[in-house]
Amino acid sequence: MIVHQCPVCESLRLTPFLLRKQVPVHQNLVVTSQETARSVTRGDLDLVVCEDCGFVFNRGFDLSRLAYGEDYDNTQSCSAYFDAYLDGLVKDLVERQGVRDCTIVEVGCGKGQFLRKLVNFPGGGNKGFGFDPSYVGADTDLDGQLAFRRCYYDDTCTDVAADVVVCRHVIEHVAQPMTLLRSVRAALAHSPKARVFFETPCVEWILRNRVVWDFFYEHCSLFTAASLNLAFQRAGFTVERVEHIFGGQYLWLEARVTDTVLPTGQRCSEIAALARDYEAGEEILRQKWLSRLLALKVQGKLALWGAGAKGATFANLVDPNCTLIDCLVDLNPNKQGRYIPGTGHPIIAPADLPRRGVKNAVLMNPNYREENLRLLAEAGIELDLIDWSE
Repeated sequence: MIVHQCPVCESLRLTPFLLRKQVPVHQNLVVTSQETARSVTRGDLDLVVCEDCGFVFNRGFDLSRLAYGEDYDNTQSCSAYFDAYLDGLVKDLVERQGVRDCTIVEVGCGKGQFLRKLVNFPGGGNKGFGFDPSYVGADTDLDGQLAFRRCYYDDTCTDVAADVVVCRHVIEHVAQPMTLLRSVRAALAHSPKARVFFETPCVEWILRNRVVWDFFYEHCSLFTAASLNLAFQRAGFTVERVEHIFGGQYLWLEARVTDTVLPTGQRCSEIAALARDYEAGEEILRQKWLSRLLALKVQGKLALWGAGAKGATFANLVDPNCTLIDCLVDLNPNKQGRYIPGTGHPIIAPADLPRRGVKNAVLMNPNYREENLRLLAEAGIELDLIDWSE
């Protein structure tokens, strides 16, 4: 269903800036055959920007096309770099924010790695409840200090009196983010001192850096710092801080429950201008990448490093018929031996690179460059790892 007003501020001043027809709706689906990969469900990516609050969303998003179940895997902690990043977040929550002896709810806990780290933190004394329909594993762990429910967190979950709610990389998957935030607020009706911590991609970073593979179907709601702040205010929270983290790629918000609703925000014309500039340049960027990939292929087989949403999106955007890119490399063993949704590119482990004769690999996220260079050096693998940001 086409949305005609901003889901955050309800403005009618919407400007379309990116249309990609019939893209795979899932980027992190674990697919076991090329045939299945090439026949996945598709939908239109029809992005618009709100001229008033700067919120970006896919107005053609159709939730019924998606299925977040056991075959969905967006685990990133197979990377030592990312795992250390999570450890840093946990340490900050416990030591700086004082999240000790608390009941913690994680909304959209995935496979439970982050919540497990929070509950396991030495001297933290926390207990955790994870909510996620795609969770796989035991219902309880850590001597009952950790419990999971295979469902969405909403106002029916008030039996869990949360002191802290954490939600990482979930709200961008929700077409009506205000509904999610108000559900969280309603679930905290009897927890007046509760604090919430949200993490989500920063659309301003994507637009400024023109990262063409960071726009994809699963991410139907993308925020700037200002629009995220506004959304929480309108849902009944007092925002204490919004900052850019993970090299600017993510936003981290800290807020508290309040009874005061602030319905208005500032105009964000700069974000709308960035979106229009992106619209004018995306096809030029795609053609430049095609030329670059063709030149690299002359040197030998070519791979993409990173088979998550970024790599899957880029592969579908520049090589839908698997004529340029030999494979995608990923550290997640659950994805190795599987295929990219949409294109059917094979996903391999780094150790398989020499056997396939890959000479170059384009790194999908520059944050992982040093880690992957060390991995290659330790394995004695000769490969030119190309950082798109350089």
